Amino acid sequence: MITINNNMYVLDTDNTSYAFAVLGSGQLEHLYYGRKLHANEAVMTEKHTFIPGNTNVYNKDYSSYSLEDVCLEMSSLGKGDIREPFIEVTYPNGSSTTDMVFDRAEIIQGKEEYDTLPGSYDDNGEVEQLVIYLKDRNYNLTLELHYYVYEKCDIITRSAKLVNSGNESVRLERLMSMQLDLNESDYELSFFNGAWAREMNRSRIPIRAGKYVNESVTGTSSNRANPFFMIGRSSTTEDYGECYGFNLIYSGNHYEAAQVNSYGKLRLVSGINPATFSYIIEAGKCFEAPEAVLTYSYKGYNRMSHNMHEFVRKHIVRGIWRDKERPVLINSWEAAYFNINERKLVKLAKAAKDTGVELFVMDDGWFGERNDDTSSLGDWTPNSRKLPNGIAGIADKIKESGLKFGIWVEPEMVSVNSRLYEAHPEWVIEIPDVEHSEGRNQRILDLTYEAVQDYIIEEMSEVFSSADISYVKWDMNRIFSDYYSKNLPPERQKEVSHRYVCGLYRCMKELTNRFPDILFEGCAAGGNRFDLGMLCYFPQIWASDNTDALCRAQIQYNYSYGYPLSCISAHVSASPNHQTLRNMPLESRFAVAAFGLLGYECNMCDMNKEELNAVKCQIELYKKLRNVFFTGTFYRTESFEEENAGNASVLNNGKGNRAEWTVVSTDKKKAVGLIMQKHVIPNTQYACYRAKGLDEAKKYHFYNRKLQYDIKEFGELVNMVSPIHIKQGSMLQDILSKLKKMDGETEDYIAYGDTLMYSGVRLKQAFSATGYNENVRFFQDFAARLYFMEEVEDDKQ
Repeated sequence: MITINNNMYVLDTDNTSYAFAVLGSGQLEHLYYGRKLHANEAVMTEKHTFIPGNTNVYNKDYSSYSLEDVCLEMSSLGKGDIREPFIEVTYPNGSSTTDMVFDRAEIIQGKEEYDTLPGSYDDNGEVEQLVIYLKDRNYNLTLELHYYVYEKCDIITRSAKLVNSGNESVRLERLMSMQLDLNESDYELSFFNGAWAREMNRSRIPIRAGKYVNESVTGTSSNRANPFFMIGRSSTTEDYGECYGFNLIYSGNHYEAAQVNSYGKLRLVSGINPATFSYIIEAGKCFEAPEAVLTYSYKGYNRMSHNMHEFVRKHIVRGIWRDKERPVLINSWEAAYFNINERKLVKLAKAAKDTGVELFVMDDGWFGERNDDTSSLGDWTPNSRKLPNGIAGIADKIKESGLKFGIWVEPEMVSVNSRLYEAHPEWVIEIPDVEHSEGRNQRILDLTYEAVQDYIIEEMSEVFSSADISYVKWDMNRIFSDYYSKNLPPERQKEVSHRYVCGLYRCMKELTNRFPDILFEGCAAGGNRFDLGMLCYFPQIWASDNTDALCRAQIQYNYSYGYPLSCISAHVSASPNHQTLRNMPLESRFAVAAFGLLGYECNMCDMNKEELNAVKCQIELYKKLRNVFFTGTFYRTESFEEENAGNASVLNNGKGNRAEWTVVSTDKKKAVGLIMQKHVIPNTQYACYRAKGLDEAKKYHFYNRKLQYDIKEFGELVNMVSPIHIKQGSMLQDILSKLKKMDGETEDYIAYGDTLMYSGVRLKQAFSATGYNENVRFFQDFAARLYFMEEVEDDKQ
């Protein structure tokens, strides 16, 4: 709900309020963003009588305050505010002082689409929009500040548009999407940084004096620095305390900064990275900034995440796959890499079908002369030796085996060793007559060209319509270097990165409209482009090329701060893992991948009967609970983030050595919990699982799966109970391991939700070298356990 009271503007959601007012000098003073309240301008406005020393007044009529010491909705350089600016413009006379003041405001029902960028949407037309129009006192420029209120999600989004109504061009050097000024700076800042195969590491920074920056200059939203970030009080936990979450609906170079000024005020900004950006706005033209997302919670980070999750599910992801359960898939990459052929793929598909897999994905290597990563990108013609019957032929055979068919593409790239590059060397991003800094033996097609966009749209349309294709994995495996477009004049070269992203969005929008039934999955060397802009077109994203379950547990945990499980693609892969060579129990690999969109990336043709049967049981279980994972509310309890060692771990019940999660169905009738540990701590038998999000008054059946373990896992200890000596690695051990399994522990209780949440379940003791039977929890390094909670009807208690 949006209300206007004289000079004050208030945006209310179900649980939050956002308020600002127009100063006498024409700027917008930010008053409040937090827990819902009755806004009072007289009470909430900061009081000023005399200007602080060594500061500048805005003008002689308003000499009681300096803009440097005011919380603002929008800022610029040159009129006294020396903090991070919201906007920077270079005018025809070379000056760069921007003086935007209030002109008018209007409230609009509903939300229109942007011209050049994706954004949030509302199916029901319930979203309210506030538009503030600011005019430059000295030039014919209008800055529009747009606010959108999603009441039920406790989300407010912001965007900006600069309109040039003058007769001359201006150069826009910076236009942020969001600015939030707070009177206090006693917060902890969380950015999510990393690299390929180790995405989304949470970096916590106590905010003090100075400036803290999270940014990408890679041409993508980047695995180095995700555009999602948070601030919270130092005392804030997952379930208690104040925090804010912010994200950006954009897939290119972004910039987030937190700055504390000399008066202890905190400024947060988010938007396009000015380091790689400027844009000439011609007379009569305008420029749109991406949409930013804001939320506030006074009930900890879990509630903040729930706001973000609901918003992404209902107002970012769209199309027929928004609410539709996703198929369990198998991907050919780690099973075969580039060495694929029709016979091998069909064999793999048949093995996968027997386990319950629903979709087969043919990954890289199917086109041109693509036997490694040095050639053929851009030449999207099937390799006749590998696929003698083309895409349609392999798709038909996969369908005959009972699976749907999917395919991998990398449309934005071209190999120098390709027919496309030979025909159109001008179509790539590279500086003429300058040696190019290569990445993964490929170059980036210049999507600032409409002709290149058209080529991608038509080539991909031909591929996608050539067979019955149900799924497309859209990859992008390198970052930008040598920014330069032969399509643009020298004075516009800093427009390349943004124009590229806009061109990409046009391609994706056209193709998803042409092929609405295809399930598209975004991938950019794993999590290189895991952002809300991509989710506007692709309902799911491959979170990381790293499939090691221990790594993935932390990666997925940290993604969950800003993104729902329903958009995180996660696979069970081989052991030893292909990225870390770590051996990992199959149950742990499944448990982590189940908290996402389950897939498999292993060679099922090489699996033994026991492993295949285990996979079959996993998939059967997942299908029964798929809707809980897909639409349920996810709660974080513990993560591996804070490392402890030795006695500290023991005294703190292994904190930092264990991850614990719960996901609860929307009706609170079902829930799934997970605990996972890194390393065994000797002689620590105790463990407790505490559920979250259950109905206190409901009774639940709490249980785990009955598991069995290979006697080889116990080494020479089996000789303590065996009537005959069993030598390690002997034929006898192999035979006995097939005939005899060790029963794992079972947990089976009926309890109220309040008991499961507040007391928790004291689990059966872990193995501690003093004995083992079916009442002992076999919980070795990297072990994980799933626990299930189902409402018990009264007549079944």
